[in-house]
Amino acid sequence: MPRLSSTASFLAIAAFAIAPAFAQVDPSAAPDIAQGGDTGSGEDDAEIVVTAERIRGQVDTDVPPVFELDAEEIASYGAGSIEELIELLAPQTGSGRGRGSGRPVFLVNGQRVGGFREFRRYPPEAIEKVEVLPEEVALQFGYPADQRVINFILKDNFASREVELEYGGPDRGGTANGEIELSQLTINGSRRTNIGFEFNTNSMLTEDERDIVQTPGSTPTVAGDPDPAPFRSLRSDAESWELDATINDSLGEAPGSGTYSLNAGIERSFSRSLSGLDVVTLTDGGASAVRTIDDDPLERRNRSTTYSFGGSLNKPVGDWMLDATLDASRADSTSLIDARRDTGVLQDLVDAGELEIDGVLPAIAPGSVDRADSTTYSADFKTTLRGAPFMLPAGEARVTFDSGYSWNRIESTDTRSDAGELAQTRGNLNAGVNVGLPIASEREGFLGALGEVNLNLAAGVDHLSDFGTLANATAGLAWRPTERLSLQASYIWREAAPSLSQLGDPVITDFNVPVYDFSRGESVLATIVTGGNPGLAAETQRDIKLAANYELDLFDRANIVVEYFRNRSDDVTQSFPLLTPAIEAAFPDRVVRDGGGNLISIDRRPVTFAGTKSSRLRYGINLFGRVGKEEVESAGSASGGGERGGRGMRTAAAAAAPQPPANGGEGPPAPARASASTPQADGERRGRFDPARMAEMRQRFCATPEGEMPDLSGLPERMLARLKGDDGQIDPARIAMLRERFCSEEGAAAGGQFRRMDSERFTALRQTLCADPAAPVDVDALPEQVRARITGENGQIDPARLAAFRERVCAMPEPGAEGGPPPGGGEAGAGGDGRPRAGGGGRGGGGRGGFGRGGDGQGRWNLGLYHSIEFENEVLVAPGGPVLDQLSGEAIGSGIPRHKIELEGGVFYKGVGLRLSGNYQSATRIDGSGLPGSQDLFFDDIAKFDLRAFVALDQQKWLAGDTPGFWKGARLSLRVDNLFDARQRVTDSTGAVPLSYQPLLTDPLGRTFEIEFRKLF
Repeated sequence: MPRLSSTASFLAIAAFAIAPAFAQVDPSAAPDIAQGGDTGSGEDDAEIVVTAERIRGQVDTDVPPVFELDAEEIASYGAGSIEELIELLAPQTGSGRGRGSGRPVFLVNGQRVGGFREFRRYPPEAIEKVEVLPEEVALQFGYPADQRVINFILKDNFASREVELEYGGPDRGGTANGEIELSQLTINGSRRTNIGFEFNTNSMLTEDERDIVQTPGSTPTVAGDPDPAPFRSLRSDAESWELDATINDSLGEAPGSGTYSLNAGIERSFSRSLSGLDVVTLTDGGASAVRTIDDDPLERRNRSTTYSFGGSLNKPVGDWMLDATLDASRADSTSLIDARRDTGVLQDLVDAGELEIDGVLPAIAPGSVDRADSTTYSADFKTTLRGAPFMLPAGEARVTFDSGYSWNRIESTDTRSDAGELAQTRGNLNAGVNVGLPIASEREGFLGALGEVNLNLAAGVDHLSDFGTLANATAGLAWRPTERLSLQASYIWREAAPSLSQLGDPVITDFNVPVYDFSRGESVLATIVTGGNPGLAAETQRDIKLAANYELDLFDRANIVVEYFRNRSDDVTQSFPLLTPAIEAAFPDRVVRDGGGNLISIDRRPVTFAGTKSSRLRYGINLFGRVGKEEVESAGSASGGGERGGRGMRTAAAAAAPQPPANGGEGPPAPARASASTPQADGERRGRFDPARMAEMRQRFCATPEGEMPDLSGLPERMLARLKGDDGQIDPARIAMLRERFCSEEGAAAGGQFRRMDSERFTALRQTLCADPAAPVDVDALPEQVRARITGENGQIDPARLAAFRERVCAMPEPGAEGGPPPGGGEAGAGGDGRPRAGGGGRGGGGRGGFGRGGDGQGRWNLGLYHSIEFENEVLVAPGGPVLDQLSGEAIGSGIPRHKIELEGGVFYKGVGLRLSGNYQSATRIDGSGLPGSQDLFFDDIAKFDLRAFVALDQQKWLAGDTPGFWKGARLSLRVDNLFDARQRVTDSTGAVPLSYQPLLTDPLGRTFEIEFRKLF
């Protein structure tokens, strides 16, 4: 353990700038309990040694992340919340496996959480680091390996209040949307509280506002009848609001007590859409007329209310970690649908000669209003037990046991159905185990020539109350032959059941829905039936994944990711596909035509395909770099704004400082202190040395009579771990060793010094060195320890060492200045009570600005580019039935593009950020039947780009000056979605655009603008 005399401790701060201004050392790392060896003292040494270790909250896994962000890189995205940040990270967080369409698996500080709503509103300024890990890591936490894992490592201390206002709409007008968001977050160690409110609204957009060409037979042929286009909506009129709250805290004061969280929320929404007008075709002899009854539209009104509750428990149990999570909700939904009026009475009047087909229509009775209600209940309880129960020659074996129970119920009624009230319930009792076995390890000296090799095996069962027992199994191999290259191979076998909504949603009928009829090559208005299908079967999946991740020596950092996926499935549940001739032949009972072959209705409830198979390659590159020259700043300017603040000065100081020997005064030199320029520190958390805490621990140990056990509650977890023996119990010998070090004369001096650490001596030192930079230094006025430091091997003062020492001290701010040694005691960055301020800068998460301006004065840029190539994608519609090659025109939807490209990148410098994201997909086609009238459809390739520009207003001198005032923590953003107003063009064999695929019908918004003002308090 380094020995800290009072003077030497002070000089370490003054001379070697252990950032910021005082030692940033995790208190659990000092004193370091050696596993043996000499504990004798050597010369007093001023250095506090920081050994870079795994960050608290990182995921403990042998599989490296595919993508990482530190605090400053997170700030460069300009996101307003974690939810928005995840959207921006879509290329890196998306899974190419093709299974699961939900969000990635989320962890906070390496632990499971009670649900996404628990942290989705957190401002990105509260995040210290983001890790994106491959799908296989999800198995360690009891999740299936179908989504990537995102781990958010939060700052230890943070507080903010946020107001966010947004307004936007398409450049063509016709509709607009707005949003108001309020939130408050406080993080104090393991205690976190968050409350948030959000209100959203958007106005209706109708077909006449986009000049949509109406389907033949749906527009009136008599002058004066209302045009149905203004009464058919492209976008609903909608409003919604959400309110949620979360609390996280520790279970007790003692180390290892564990943590818990509780969250609750309510969400309400309302929408109104229009389905056109009542239309009737009146005939009189050989004449006919299409009439619209009046201008009273057919409406559909939806309202829903969702109540949510969740929680989590994370607690050490011996050498194991127990995680338990609960996520429950109830959703009530009501749809009111206007039914068509009985227009037969009008034709009766025509037949009776009482009404001309082009005459004034009499009033007729209004139609009824149908009602569809559904209530959905869900509760998901999951526990995992993670540990390393035994050692193998290549390292620890990691084991995860998981078990849980999920319960879902759907209750539904619909006046359009004769089935009455429907209710379906599913209970799922599940259990599984995941075992990670190290096979070879260079670190452990076993088969080291192979590098790091780990085998992963997992198996599980799900007993569904309505489907019986389903099973799953996974085998994977991870190989890291070099530090830069990692390889993975996985085989996944899984049985999956259709969702309860696919089975039990209420059956709903919608009228006058535009549909393209491939068999006749025409667009029509048809009746569409949707809802659940109780006759669906269970699916069997067999997947192979091969992946490689290589770190490049480019810019700040870079990596290439290559992944290959091969999927095979039997009895696949799908939404009803596009009505091609092949699909109609396979499911003839789902289509109704009249005697003339005209399409009348389609039953689009889910179906079961006999099998599917696909394979694809996805590869990409991530690049990170810096913009501008590095500024050599004072330690004061490093307070806040990210973990690299003051990087230039601290790096130089750390490089110049000789490293003390380990274990006090003897033995080999200790590891170099982690500076912002070292790889370890660049992305890792550096704890802050708390002198008050150190003094309190010393008092506790020294007040306990020798031979008795001191009170260990409140000790840092890493220190507590070092006090344990191989059996996991507290070792009295190590307690005695720590007590001796704490209570020695040097320890007492250090403890007292840490308590008072006033600025008087630092002021005197600066006066001696810096009063007259041109004058020679009075060496005799320097403290003895300083003179020893600047003395060369010949016993004389070394001018070079003196000059370097003088430069470093004079570059530091004076006591009491921002970032300088605090007057009166306490560490820099701490409040009057000695507790560290909000990590990264205090309230608002900003320190300097709140939006992450780098302490080194440099900006950040990054680029992510991913390309997916589809090799095969086939569907076996039914046993013995047709095999549809979706890459060759035999599609069940709008076709499967062979190529997809995702782009996301941006730059952030001096408070100004610019980000560009884009998506491209290649052209596809759908083959018709080849019969007369049938048409092929061609879908052109399309590329869409979104642009986001944002300005941290408090960093703009022209606006905020030297005292930002109101502008502190304020940001203005402008977002342009679909920058080039791109729309996919769809044509038939003649080159004409079918009415159902009019560009403004399939994408009525196009290019949209949105302005946002955000302020952190």
